[in-house]
Amino acid sequence: MEKNGPRIDFSQPAVDALANAIRSFEGVSRKKPIADIAAIFESVSDMYGGCVVDFGDDAAAIDIGGGDVILFAADGIWGRLVEKSPWWAGFTSVLANVNDIVAMGGKPLALVDVVSSSKTEDFTEIFKGMAEGVKKFGVPVVGGHTHPEGATTLSVAIIGIAKKDELIRSDTAVPGDVVIFAVDMDGRTGPNSPYSFESLSFKEPAAIRKMYEAPQQLAKQKLVTAGKDISNPGVVGTLGMLVETSKVGATVDLEKIPLPDMDIVFDRWILMHPGTGFVFTAASENAGECIRILEAGGIKAAIVGEITKKRTLDIFAGENRATVFDFDKEGITGICKK
Repeated sequence: MEKNGPRIDFSQPAVDALANAIRSFEGVSRKKPIADIAAIFESVSDMYGGCVVDFGDDAAAIDIGGGDVILFAADGIWGRLVEKSPWWAGFTSVLANVNDIVAMGGKPLALVDVVSSSKTEDFTEIFKGMAEGVKKFGVPVVGGHTHPEGATTLSVAIIGIAKKDELIRSDTAVPGDVVIFAVDMDGRTGPNSPYSFESLSFKEPAAIRKMYEAPQQLAKQKLVTAGKDISNPGVVGTLGMLVETSKVGATVDLEKIPLPDMDIVFDRWILMHPGTGFVFTAASENAGECIRILEAGGIKAAIVGEITKKRTLDIFAGENRATVFDFDKEGITGICKK
């Protein structure tokens, strides 16, 4: 098989190597502390009565009555990125948080930040990058806190709103669902990381906002059973987090994974963090409409696999198959909600 030029090796040794690369990827391994953190708060679980969703999803959902929930999320930007490119870190901090809200079918409302740096230039560049993010996404930064000393760090939190009965959660995938990968392919490899695919800084705000309306339409029409923002673990790793928390498994056909129209190595693409990308699961009869809505918004989407009862995530190409994650033996975040 050929995709975008060079032949992709889908031999059994290559599929085995790819499974191992995904499993051992830093974007996956850095998620392991999440379960231990969540366990600490089990002792105060009686305080969580108003939480519809908490640990393990893109954002927490807090019931405020009247059929509405507040979505609440936060992201800390990798220190190496902040040090290498403060402007891009600032822009990415807005992007990452907006993605977390939109992935759940919500409308982002506002952001706050916590920034520390002893370097005046870093401060300035971080906030300039954030201001560009505000311009692109139309979500304001309304306050925060600054520390004018120490190492340069950046964390941002966001609130959004959604209808309680329209939430796209990551713990509700059902065996028999199809798996849809949806990614904005109009982009380029990021300037600051070999695992970054940048697709938004050069787009007009109107095009970006149209793109981000697509997941909200899926939520409103209740077309998907589960979903998640594709983040540092890459497309397959993110699916792994979704099926783990749903206590199900999945299979992914490597030959059906969409690729951008550019010279890019498949093994690298599978680990990349796209600027705009989502994993959705849906009943097979709704998949066509899901794809139509996503592609009308400018997001390439394709059915790449299905949800299974067996608690493994397997990749395959033809007869060649390998298990990436066996959740009965080891998890990614360790959080299972069903």
